Amino acid sequence: MDKMKPKFINQAAERGHDPKILEKIWTDWEAFASYAFNKSHSTCYAWVAYQTAYLKAHYPAEYMAAVLSNNMNDIKQVTFFMEECRRMGLEVLGPDVNESHYKFTVNESGAIRFGIGAVKGVGAGAVDTIVQNREEGPYKSIFDFAKRIDLRAANKKAFESLAYAGGFDCFKDTHRAQYFHKDGDNSTGIEKAIKFGHRFRENESSAQASLFGGGAATSLPEPVLAPCQPWGLLEKLKYEKDVIGIYLTSHPLDNYKFEIKNFCPHKVSDLQLINKVKAAEVDEEVLLDFNRIKNKEVVVGGIIASAAHKVSKAGKPFGSFVIEDYTDSFEIAVFGEDYVKFKGYLQEGYFVQIKGLVQERFRQVGNWSFELKSIQLLSDLRDKYAKSFTIQIALHQLDEEIIHKIHEAVEATTPEGEVANCQLKFMVVDVQDNIAVEMPAKTKKIKITNELIETIESMEGVKYKLN
Repeated sequence: MDKMKPKFINQAAERGHDPKILEKIWTDWEAFASYAFNKSHSTCYAWVAYQTAYLKAHYPAEYMAAVLSNNMNDIKQVTFFMEECRRMGLEVLGPDVNESHYKFTVNESGAIRFGIGAVKGVGAGAVDTIVQNREEGPYKSIFDFAKRIDLRAANKKAFESLAYAGGFDCFKDTHRAQYFHKDGDNSTGIEKAIKFGHRFRENESSAQASLFGGGAATSLPEPVLAPCQPWGLLEKLKYEKDVIGIYLTSHPLDNYKFEIKNFCPHKVSDLQLINKVKAAEVDEEVLLDFNRIKNKEVVVGGIIASAAHKVSKAGKPFGSFVIEDYTDSFEIAVFGEDYVKFKGYLQEGYFVQIKGLVQERFRQVGNWSFELKSIQLLSDLRDKYAKSFTIQIALHQLDEEIIHKIHEAVEATTPEGEVANCQLKFMVVDVQDNIAVEMPAKTKKIKITNELIETIESMEGVKYKLN
């Protein structure tokens, strides 16, 4: 407004208006501008906030499906809102050729179904032909799928992306690995399906063009996919992430939730603060977050998403790796003696705990970095650091059923012949009077298994503590 004032006063005065009145008008405008814009804006935002809060409260699945659809081209935003869905207790199902549409939708069971349009390599044309042709009824197999859709709109790449993403998982007689397995004629299951689809269309055309017509196309028998070993969880999730951008079915770290919760106090998103404080304009909130970790040891657990081993121009070997957890990913470079010490861990798919210092580089004020100090496998942490395991039971929940359930879970941790090294303790807690009695099991040692943790967490009034 300050820039506009001379223009307003001068041009209005040239048209014969009194400069004093013009000054008064401008002063009134300035006073109005100091509150009116903010007031109108806040009113609009309050109204939009009320509408969205109402929709999120009363139509949570539909609301989150719309939010995900609106952000489906931004994988970081999709990841963020997928976490919000989990927090809200909403089930998000993977892509399905028999149920998905281009965008995220809500199915009859109230679950959110992943949009096929968010799968890399599957274009709008492919989605259109899939959705239109299934109106005749659900697809029964990949061969039924191939013969009914328009293969000009859905090419081999679209088939592969759908298979990787789990789009064909609705066909219960087959699994993902079979679509890529090569059999005796050196063709994959997907290639067989596409050939079958083309052959079916050719037979259909020739039948229609023949003098007598007939069912030449309909009598064409479907091939059979060659049996093979199913993919392991890591391989399955890796391909899934390649085409969707996130781990959808589950997360590779799910088996290490105990280690991450108890031995890895920081998150990979904390390390990303290092990159954020290097930006030209740093948000004050980022700086406050960064103060928690600067000049301190940071301990993070995650999976090595990628790793590289290289040689510098001077002939010295070095490496780098990307560590990833539920929150973010972060690249770390390793040089010199550190590379020699840690290079054995720099392997894609390793589950690791890393420790290091967040500090400024030597003689580079404001240039913060993460200096790696140690790497350990997550699978080694339980036996190494869990010396005592205490099962805490609320007094008002204590009964024979809970005792029997805990006894079974504890006994299952040490099958005959296995050695356990973790001390077992029990603690009965009177919440009302704030009294607790600890009772060590003098002759019993256990192995802390995921099954034991799941059993304890499923019981009301029962918790565990690690020492």
